[in-house]
Amino acid sequence: MKSKKSNTGWRFVERDVSWMYFNRRILQEAEKDSVPVLERMSFLGIYSNNLDEFFRVRVASLNRIAESKEKIPKAERERAKRTIKEINHLNAVYNREFEHAVGVVTDELAKHGIRLLHETDLNEEQKLYIKRLYLDRLNGITNPVWLSEIKEIGDTYDDSIYLAVKRSQWRGEKKKPDVSYALIKIPAREVGRFVVLPQSGGCSDIMYLDDVIRFCLPLIFIGGGKCTYEAYSFKFTKDAEMDIDNDMNYGVVQKVAKGVKSRKRGEPIRVIYDERMPKDLLRKIMSKLNVDQLDTIVSGGRYQNHKDLMAFPDCGQKDLRYPAWTPIVKPELETEECILDTIRQKDRFLHVPYHSFNSFIRVLREAALNPEVKEIRATLYRLAKDSKVVNTLICAARNGKKVTVVIELLARFDEESNIKWSKRMQEAGIEVVFGVEGLKVHSKLVYIGCSGGSDVACVGTGNFHEGNAKVYTDYMVMTARPALVREVKRVFDFISKPFKPVRFRELLVSPNDMKPRILRMIDNEIKNAKAGKEAWMKVKINHITDEDVAVRLYEAASAGVRIDIVLRGNCSLVPPSVPNLRAVGIIDRYLEHSRILIFANGGSPKFYMGSADWMPRNLVNRVEVLTPVYDEDLQRDLMRTVDYGLRDTTNGRVVDGCGKNMLQEGEPFHSQEQLYIDYLKESQEYNNIRN
Repeated sequence: MKSKKSNTGWRFVERDVSWMYFNRRILQEAEKDSVPVLERMSFLGIYSNNLDEFFRVRVASLNRIAESKEKIPKAERERAKRTIKEINHLNAVYNREFEHAVGVVTDELAKHGIRLLHETDLNEEQKLYIKRLYLDRLNGITNPVWLSEIKEIGDTYDDSIYLAVKRSQWRGEKKKPDVSYALIKIPAREVGRFVVLPQSGGCSDIMYLDDVIRFCLPLIFIGGGKCTYEAYSFKFTKDAEMDIDNDMNYGVVQKVAKGVKSRKRGEPIRVIYDERMPKDLLRKIMSKLNVDQLDTIVSGGRYQNHKDLMAFPDCGQKDLRYPAWTPIVKPELETEECILDTIRQKDRFLHVPYHSFNSFIRVLREAALNPEVKEIRATLYRLAKDSKVVNTLICAARNGKKVTVVIELLARFDEESNIKWSKRMQEAGIEVVFGVEGLKVHSKLVYIGCSGGSDVACVGTGNFHEGNAKVYTDYMVMTARPALVREVKRVFDFISKPFKPVRFRELLVSPNDMKPRILRMIDNEIKNAKAGKEAWMKVKINHITDEDVAVRLYEAASAGVRIDIVLRGNCSLVPPSVPNLRAVGIIDRYLEHSRILIFANGGSPKFYMGSADWMPRNLVNRVEVLTPVYDEDLQRDLMRTVDYGLRDTTNGRVVDGCGKNMLQEGEPFHSQEQLYIDYLKESQEYNNIRN
């Protein structure tokens, strides 16, 4: 798809098309020989999982716009249709690339003694094992439903894989069989998608659960007489955008809970099926799904729902994964001294997963027990299944602290979990605030109020989530600087009373004034460039789709401001279209997630970090916070992280606005690996000095 020109004359890529380019970068990691083979399998699973969510949310929204008969201007409807068409084209192209990659990785696993078997490949011992498995675990949860008895398949869940079964039954002397069609949901959630079989010939043998069920079809349909069976997999994706009921009789929690239930009733918008499926069976399936011409229908391979590849068994071969990087415990945060006093002496920071998230848990735990602490406030967006963060806050409440938690009920696909945790916190005496009407609270903040005014605050770039902290690269600064701490507290006041005017001098806060202040700082770089002063920007961010910001970046680059961007996801910019503008996309073992802004400021650089990407939703429709960074050690660390990303030739790909995603050229350099080595060395040096 060619990039479009805006009214300003600059070139832009549609947000959702740029997302397809991003997801392809994940697929390209799965195609790299240098990546351990089981990690390549995981990247294939991540690619597939991302695509499912993309269709459930973004493509669903585009479909709604395209099919709307009122309120949406015709130009917007046509634009949505063009975008859907381009997405479907890219999806078809990338799907062929994906299927080929799955075959290559599967063949590579076989070279290492891990074989994927079909139901026709089993020896006698393995056949007996499968029959026992059916009797012990599958019998009763593999219940066929006749297609003739179903009105709509779309009424069922879309996070599953289904087998469409064609049964041919011979009765008496008939020369032609009676044909019937059935549907079986593959119980991957209950049993697991992969079944490890008894070894054969020194190899670890694995079967998809799909093939286990294919083998067991005569047992599942037992009593049917003389029959032959054909079974083909398919999956569908439904519209997952929730229509939150605006009925004022419902409280916030009830509205979200009701919306989650409505998600299960969304219409199918994408179907992927085994290309070998007979036409008569395919027609039956499609008629029950009620898809239309705007929906995506893709013929694929034997297996669907490849997100399960993220949990592919390693059969004990740990060498086929990345070498372990144990999170580093920062020595200055693990002393026997009061950790709050340590923060009062100097700003402290963590960069997870390189640094251990447990240090942050220790801060909360001490606050929960310290008699000086009178109050704790926190924003929570996504929460781990067994959240130590929440359990520590509950401990604080039980110890007499006033604890207030702002929890975002509309964190997509985590709504049910957040509702559960909010109820548990309320039961423990925590005041739970459900954000701001019409604004998601996406900021990552903790305020710890102490007697004597020696308060402490934490500002992060990512969620306070133990699971995320193992795979997402995020920064967290812990500070006792009075000006910053006061303003963090005022953000919580703003969330509680959003219609009360609040001004922030230090923090950049959306929807208040973050966007205009960012634009002013870009304008300042333009002014300095024209005056011959030092003028550049270094940015690490997830997404850039806000057109006002994009236009200002184009103007700055054209004026001589050197702009270097480390990017993970969506990018509406076409960097090669102007001089002085470069963007590098990195996909690696850790998910790049931190947001860092550095402005030359005429030779006195300004540093910011926080929760906001450069998207309209972050700058206008959410409560987001970026904090200035004054600590010189953290400034150096932020600069190093961005510079390393810009140098990366192992995983850094050129963002070019057309999705080629070519690896950067130059001397071999792996940014994540080098950061880990540096942090390990710094920790050892600190310990040597202390000892």
